[in-house]
Amino acid sequence: MQIEALPGVGAEITGIDLKNLSEAEFDAIRQAYAEHGVIFFRGQDLSEDDHIAFAELCAPINVNRFFAAHPDYPQIAMVAKEKDQKDNIGGGWHTDHSYDEEPAMGSILVARELPESGGDTMFASMYRAYETLDDATKKEIEGLRAVHSAKHIFGSGSATYYNTTDAGGNRIANAAADDGLADVTHPVVITHPLSGKKALYVNPAFTVKIVGKSDEASKELLSRLYAHAMKQENAYRFQWQPGSVAFWDNRSTWHWAFNDYHGQRRIMHRITLEGCALN
Repeated sequence: MQIEALPGVGAEITGIDLKNLSEAEFDAIRQAYAEHGVIFFRGQDLSEDDHIAFAELCAPINVNRFFAAHPDYPQIAMVAKEKDQKDNIGGGWHTDHSYDEEPAMGSILVARELPESGGDTMFASMYRAYETLDDATKKEIEGLRAVHSAKHIFGSGSATYYNTTDAGGNRIANAAADDGLADVTHPVVITHPLSGKKALYVNPAFTVKIVGKSDEASKELLSRLYAHAMKQENAYRFQWQPGSVAFWDNRSTWHWAFNDYHGQRRIMHRITLEGCALN
């Protein structure tokens, strides 16, 4: 088993079979996950049952309430784009489930059907984003909280992302469930529950406002934080191959699924893991 740190964010783990893990190997995976934020595996041959079994080793499964589920495995969300669809799921910087009171710990994504080219996923480290902020900005955001919401993405309103693009349709289910959800607040800077490190915890998709600031002041501050977090030195572009698996931490990374394979099909299976309240 080898663990290679990658530039920007993440680590690739080789010489391992996720279907047959020793206790020592699993402990090393957990440690690498906490330290690096996202870990990648190649050459895995995971059935749906294997995918679920590995996820359950890591944490209880959070059944996604918006994405269409696998027809035979409700624990697995289908992240799909068909040949005739223009828009994709996850096509912009975001972190999953920040709109929940207890945001999801992470997600395990397995490649099932890939385009001939394109369809990479970019990841960015929010550990590194915080660590490289200047001291004045760190002081400015200390103690601040931000509002997170999914209504403009998943809600049933006519102007939501999934109702104004073809990314929805049969790929999104239960959109009305979001309409009744209250927006939530989280610290702008969290102390990661596994690593103990500080991480920036805002994202362009679901963070809508800084508590106690005007809309204009919120937009200005968030724009500065996003521009900093998006810097190339914080990021790594993962190229999917058959048998690839990515396991990322939603509390310490962003990700962005590239939509550059029009006319081709891309099918991914995602399992999301339960998290905890953030401080």
